[in-house]
Amino acid sequence: MPRTLLTADTHFGHKSMLSPRMPRPRPFETIEAHDDALVVAWNKAVRPDDIVWHLGDFAHKCSLEYAASIQVRLHGRIHLIRGNHDHGLGDRLRWAGPVVDVQRIFVQDPGMPRRQALWASHYAHVTWPHAWHGDLHIYGHSHGSIPATSTSLDVGVDCWDWAPVTLARILERMAGSPATVSQV
Repeated sequence: MPRTLLTADTHFGHKSMLSPRMPRPRPFETIEAHDDALVVAWNKAVRPDDIVWHLGDFAHKCSLEYAASIQVRLHGRIHLIRGNHDHGLGDRLRWAGPVVDVQRIFVQDPGMPRRQALWASHYAHVTWPHAWHGDLHIYGHSHGSIPATSTSLDVGVDCWDWAPVTLARILERMAGSPATVSQV
């Protein structure tokens, strides 16, 4: 049975991610080493039949051909939620479904006691639809700079050893995080 994994901010082909001027420069010598390491980590975490929701910034400042050459190396059926760097390039790649800006995702993975609804966006939200009815919020964009809460979490590769993450691991990290702010 396929699992659902989530990720964001791979930034394939984006050389500036390695710059010491970045708030959190990535620890790779070259963009090729970066991209190869992320592909290896991805394929170690994701099986070929798994579903992957990529929450934006798949690739940037590289050619369509280069981004597509990375994409075909990745396991799973990949969906894209558009990030700020996906306008143009990300929109032109082939995905498992239409590119969207936000998406309510329902996950029922093997071993999970119940189906979980997730509000997925590239950007962190203070509140989201169904927040007070059990939906959890997952996002990217912040590269780990926004602390997790018991209901909201960054799923970007910077936070998860460069790889997509399962809902079980997300729930485990959320359980150890502080509660969210009071209802608005």
